[in-house]
Amino acid sequence: MKMLAQRLLTLRKQHCLKQTEAAQALGLSISAYCRYEYGEREPTASTIVRMARYFGVSADYLLGLRDEP
Repeated sequence: MKMLAQRLLTLRKQHCLKQTEAAQALGLSISAYCRYEYGEREPTASTIVRMARYFGVSADYLLGLRDEP
């Protein structure tokens, strides 16, 4: 899940968001979002789908299975 953590961080910064703003937009607690971004915890499939939709990328991109967003 290290790739997911790196891509979440990059996408959040590209969208000029704070962690609290991204967490709120995704319906997550700030602590849960931070754990995903730091690679300390793995999100559920439904959370990955929400993240992908929010950032406008594919779930495969978030998971590191594709290099194109």
